[in-house]
Amino acid sequence: MSAVLDAVRDRRSWSKVTDEAPTHDDLLPLVAAAGRVADHSSLRPWRLIELRGDDRERLGAAIAKAEGDAKPSTKPLRAPLLIAVVASYRTGHKVPRWEQEAVASGVAHALSLLLDDAGWGVLWRTGSATRSNPVAKLHGLDENEELLGWLYVGGKPARSRPSRRRLVDAERFLSPLPAKVKKKKKKKKKR
Repeated sequence: MSAVLDAVRDRRSWSKVTDEAPTHDDLLPLVAAAGRVADHSSLRPWRLIELRGDDRERLGAAIAKAEGDAKPSTKPLRAPLLIAVVASYRTGHKVPRWEQEAVASGVAHALSLLLDDAGWGVLWRTGSATRSNPVAKLHGLDENEELLGWLYVGGKPARSRPSRRRLVDAERFLSPLPAKVKKKKKKKKKR
């Protein structure tokens, strides 16, 4: 087996992490590698934002504002480092918006794999407030940008049992192209 296959197969989401986190300098080579995802025309339609310390409390307040809650959300405090994943769309280009978002998502997934392989626990979180105005304002998003969620990153706690997640049944999701496409019968209009 290859090391890459093992890393992907063994990846799991860590909903609980310790207070340890990679430094900014630890992240740089991982972000550089994650940026190598397939990217039509090399647009790099993404960016990442680190949230640490009080930044997480500010995010909790923005989430509360977006959701109409009186108390700040404590969700951002569940990890010592949050990495906001931003799709930064390049307008007026032949590469469609959906493809640019796919690139940004690919960077996030690649980065989560790299962080996991480096020994960090990672969980990709989204939520109803992800695309809200208060949260976008906090992150300083431009009008051509959307927040795709946050990678919650911290130390992996000691585990006493293996992950419960199973590999997918590949036969169920991989098929050949149909030999012949069936044509749909046109319905007759009632008069």
